[in-house]
Amino acid sequence: MKRNLSQSRRPIMTSFGAGLLAVSLLIGPGLTGAASAVEPSPAPSQTAAASPVATPTPSPTPTTPGPAPTVPAPAPTTTSSPQPSPAASSPTTAAAQSMAQAIGPGGAEMGQRSKRVTSASPSGAVQKLNAESLATEGTWMPSFGVQGLDVSGHQTNVDWQQQWNMGARFAYVKASEGNYFTNDLFGAQYQGARNVGMIRGAYHFAIPNWSSGADQARYFVQNGGGWSGDGYTMPPVLDFEFNPYEGRTINGFYFGDTCYGMSQAQLTSWVQDFGNTMQSLTGRLPVIYTNTSWWNQCLGNPTGLGEYPLWVAAYPYSATNDAGAIPTGSWGTYSIWQYSSTGPFAGDSNVWNGDYAGLKAFASSGIPPAAIRAIDALRASMPSLKAQTSETVCGLRDGGCFRGYETGIVMWSPSTGAQPSLIGPIRDAWAAGGYENGQMGYPVSGVICGLKNNGCFQNYQGGSIMWSPGTVAAQVPFGAIRDYWAAQGYENGGLGYPLSNQTCGLKSGGCFQLFQAGSVLWSPTTGARLVRTGPILDAWARAGYENGLLGYPNGEALCTTSSCTQNFSGGVIGWTPTSGAWPVFMGIGEAWKTARSNGEPIGFPVAGEVCGLRGGGCYQLFQSGTVMFSPTTGAYALTGKILDYWGKSGFENGRLGYPTSRASCGAVQTECRQSFEQGVVAYSATTAPQTVAAGPMAAGWERLGWGSGSLGYPTSTQYCGLKDSGCFQMFAGGALMYSPQTGAQPSLVGPIRDLWQKTGFENGVLGYPASNVICGLVDGGCFQNYFNGTAMWSPQSGANAVMFGPVRDEWVSTGYEGGKLGYPVSAQICGLRNGGCFQNFAKGTIMYSYSTGAQAMMSTPIRDRWATTGYENGSLGYPTSEAICGLRNGGCFENFEKGTVMWSATSGAQLMLPGPIQQRWASQGFENGQLAYPTGGQTCSSDKTACSQTFQGGSISWTAAGGATIRLN
Repeated sequence: MKRNLSQSRRPIMTSFGAGLLAVSLLIGPGLTGAASAVEPSPAPSQTAAASPVATPTPSPTPTTPGPAPTVPAPAPTTTSSPQPSPAASSPTTAAAQSMAQAIGPGGAEMGQRSKRVTSASPSGAVQKLNAESLATEGTWMPSFGVQGLDVSGHQTNVDWQQQWNMGARFAYVKASEGNYFTNDLFGAQYQGARNVGMIRGAYHFAIPNWSSGADQARYFVQNGGGWSGDGYTMPPVLDFEFNPYEGRTINGFYFGDTCYGMSQAQLTSWVQDFGNTMQSLTGRLPVIYTNTSWWNQCLGNPTGLGEYPLWVAAYPYSATNDAGAIPTGSWGTYSIWQYSSTGPFAGDSNVWNGDYAGLKAFASSGIPPAAIRAIDALRASMPSLKAQTSETVCGLRDGGCFRGYETGIVMWSPSTGAQPSLIGPIRDAWAAGGYENGQMGYPVSGVICGLKNNGCFQNYQGGSIMWSPGTVAAQVPFGAIRDYWAAQGYENGGLGYPLSNQTCGLKSGGCFQLFQAGSVLWSPTTGARLVRTGPILDAWARAGYENGLLGYPNGEALCTTSSCTQNFSGGVIGWTPTSGAWPVFMGIGEAWKTARSNGEPIGFPVAGEVCGLRGGGCYQLFQSGTVMFSPTTGAYALTGKILDYWGKSGFENGRLGYPTSRASCGAVQTECRQSFEQGVVAYSATTAPQTVAAGPMAAGWERLGWGSGSLGYPTSTQYCGLKDSGCFQMFAGGALMYSPQTGAQPSLVGPIRDLWQKTGFENGVLGYPASNVICGLVDGGCFQNYFNGTAMWSPQSGANAVMFGPVRDEWVSTGYEGGKLGYPVSAQICGLRNGGCFQNFAKGTIMYSYSTGAQAMMSTPIRDRWATTGYENGSLGYPTSEAICGLRNGGCFENFEKGTVMWSATSGAQLMLPGPIQQRWASQGFENGQLAYPTGGQTCSSDKTACSQTFQGGSISWTAAGGATIRLN
């Protein structure tokens, strides 16, 4: 693979040597003004009973000592007396001198909310503040740790021997404030504590809105805030707490609110500025003295300050060993607790959170007692470390320490404890990654061996380092790639051992790591995936790895005995032993996967993608097909008969153009269809491939259900040039007919098509079909509309056309085939008298003439009687109404041009001709009068001067001379 990672190595002690060199450079010239101390003998006690033993022993014995916060390795200083330098005794500016005078004797002192400070304040506002106090202050001490005190210029006469006799073993003395004030009593108090044998140190009261942290750190060091690794000098302290001059303007300077008018970020930055400067000047970070509530309020409980030891001020309301809450953002415990401001000791009373040996170590080198204990304990349990080769060195990341041995080092940090780092490949890999400052952080276990193939590993804060004789030692950091490797079974799983460290910073924030089985790639959108060593990895490499079109893998390789595929965000790689491994990009890749999932016999890629075709198109060859792509049509696979047919048509440059859909085939590929830019290609087991032209014809075939519909598959090409610019194409189930007026409509094999054929197809009276054949009518009938009429069929009536016009309109008004007339049983016949037409139906006839319109004749006896008169050519002529029934005794009548036919069951069908007899019958109430229905026709003399007609109730006689006369029976 392209990433051959070399791992630089350095000797195991290189970093520690460099660290010690850096420390040594910090203690050169420029620190001669720092406070230090010579070792005097403790002053003898004035009371024999209270005299300390030769070696001071803390009292009382700690019950639950906590680990002291870690500090950097000590930087030795000169042994000059801890007196303020002359330059620092006098303020360097007029403003500083003026402020010192305005502040007054003593300045600010520790514990700005303690009872002692608030009650002694000259400010009435301060005196009204709620003081943190204990009812029994001055009468108790915590039952653990080492006792101590802190004083300032406000404690003018301290009996140091008395404090020693009471059990105090360390003391802090105020040295400076801001950059304008020094404690006039500092030298006497500092040396007085040392003279009785106490370990002592100096503190600086910060006024952060007066000047920078660096400026006040330099002022502090110049005026007693130095440090010496002599074992009796406590590390310098930064007193960072409530604003002693809150809300006051002194000498023209407004001191701000309790947070000095500064933001949380500004105050945090100020502390770091002070601490960094102190470390550069003295070799040690300062202890931070503060109150938890003020710290959280004004600094927001920041993180990242855990390397500074913590001195917390908290005055409980009852005797307890619990110091209460501490600022948890940076600390897990405290080093010193100021538990009282009113005794038992002078100034403020404090306790060291540990034993006297730990206090000495803290003063000597800043080595946390917990680190010494843990490293010693581990050494005792591991004789294989052999002899010690270096002192314990602290000041590492997160307050860590180390100690060198012949076979390695022991690393310690507050969160990981003591762990070995043994000479060998695992340590070399850790060193190459930056030791504890690198991604792995501190070790959290020893080296564990006995793994697969004699491998070993060691766990770290940031992951593990794995090694085997056949592989390099490589880091496997916590994260998605490690989780993926773990899910596979670690080194025992399919991935095996790592072959490289994890490399990040790839495209889109991705990472990769080499394993024995291949490369594991991760990105935020694809997750962790393995690309196995072999042809797929090689093909991905040729395509540009994650920077190429394929991008990151987003699926696992899926393999059979004869092939493999693996999905990527930009495509897929396919491989067989005979075709090799080829990338299939994006749209073509999706088309290939779709074809395979649909069972299309396309096979695997045999070449790469080829572009530059018409319209920006591309193609890729596969074992049994090809995938074609263009920007306007997308990517689709072509196989089998359709591919052959398309190729013969000229490929994408031919009459069909690019494919526009995937092939839709049956289960065994015996029938398929596929759309192209210029048409649809289709075939079946019994029909060869044919094209159905794009547009109305293809849309019509689709509407009918493609090959599974009533037309089936095409059996011919399309023929055009018919009447009215029409076209047709033959299918297995009939023909698809097209004209601009009717669109594409089927003509299905069957009686309706036979009828249409007899009429002359599109050239006949019906014209082009205008709808599909619709069945499911009454009595199992079907119909199809045409441009000029409708073809109706039923099993009983056969197929007959009902042409658009008055005859069809009359039939429609009776209810179509479900109405009074039923299905047509003949064609419409015209050419009768006066341009008349008629058409017979299953239940009657429709007669039409220009003058009478279309009338339905649905009464058989009336129609038969009309027939005896000679139909429309007889004495009655054309009907002028439908038969109207529902008369008396179930009778009916129908009007004609020259008379009426009356019918009842008892009288039969009789003619009523217009004239005086018909008028006289009407005058007596038609069939509802006494005469009722006619029983015979009208008879007249040869000269037409006399006529008569019989009725059920009598007769009517007429003479030219006498008119019409009724005679009842």
